[in-house]
Amino acid sequence: MLNIIKSGFLIILMSVFLVFIGYLTGGPDGAMMCFFLSLIFNFFSYFFSDKIVLAAYRAQPADPNAHAWLFDALTKLATAAELPVVPKLYVIPIAEPNAFATGRNPKHAVVAVTQGLLNTLSHDEVAAVIAHELGHVKHYDILIQTIVAAMASAIMWIASMTRWFGIIGGGRDRRDGNAIGWLFVALLSPIAAMLIQAAISRSREYLADDYSRKLMGSGEYLVSALNRISGREEQIVEAQGGSAISDSTAHMFIYSPKASFVAKLFSTHPSLEERINNLRK
Repeated sequence: MLNIIKSGFLIILMSVFLVFIGYLTGGPDGAMMCFFLSLIFNFFSYFFSDKIVLAAYRAQPADPNAHAWLFDALTKLATAAELPVVPKLYVIPIAEPNAFATGRNPKHAVVAVTQGLLNTLSHDEVAAVIAHELGHVKHYDILIQTIVAAMASAIMWIASMTRWFGIIGGGRDRRDGNAIGWLFVALLSPIAAMLIQAAISRSREYLADDYSRKLMGSGEYLVSALNRISGREEQIVEAQGGSAISDSTAHMFIYSPKASFVAKLFSTHPSLEERINNLRK
C-alpha cells in the first residue's frame, strides 16, 4: 500500500511540475495546456506503456516448449514472491544481454528478456535476473518508473519547444517580459526531470537487487549475472557501434552502461561496483 501511495504522490508531483512549467512560460493558458498534457501522458503511460515498449523492441511471447525451463523458473519465483498472477514472458530478439519488467501493476505485469541474455547466462543467473525484475513488479516500480519517465519526457519535450520555437508563451514581448521563466524551462527543467528520474530509479535498483538476493537465497547469482552482462554488453556495443537499447527506455533494463562522469550523474542505475558491494553487504 505504501508503494501505491508513493506512486500516486510521484504522479501528482511530476504533474504539478509540468503545470508550473506551463505557467512560467505561458501564464494561465500555458498552465492549462500543460495540465491537459499531463493527463494525456499519464493515461497512455498507465494503460499502454507495456504494449508500446514491447512493440518498439519487436518482443515476442516466449515459446512454452523452447523455453520450458524459463517458464518454470518464472513460475517458481513468482510463487515465492506471492504475486497474484505469473507475469507474461516475452523474448526480445537482440544480442545484448538484458531484461526489463513493465506493466501497470502485478496483475498486468510482463517480464521481457533478450535473446542475448539467454545465450550469455546460466540458468541460475537468468533466474536471478528474473527475480530482480519481479522485485520491480512486487513493489510497483514498473508503474513508478513508467509514469516518471513519461512525465520527464514531457518536460524535456516542452523545454525543447520553449527553447527553439517559443510557442507556449506567444509573442516576443511576453517572452522578453518573462525571461527568467523561459530560462528556467529551457535550461534547468530538463536537468531537474532527469535528476528526479535518475534518483528514483537508482534507489529502486538497489531494492530490486536485494529482492533477487532474497528470492534466490544468495546475492552471488546476481553478482555473477551482472558481471557477465557488463562484459558481454560492452563487447556487443563496441562491435555494433552503438546499443540497440534506446536512451528513452534504458532506465527500464536491469543494466545500463554509462561511461563518463556526466553520464553517471544522470544515470538511472547505480554503478556495477556499487550494486555488487550492496549485494555482498
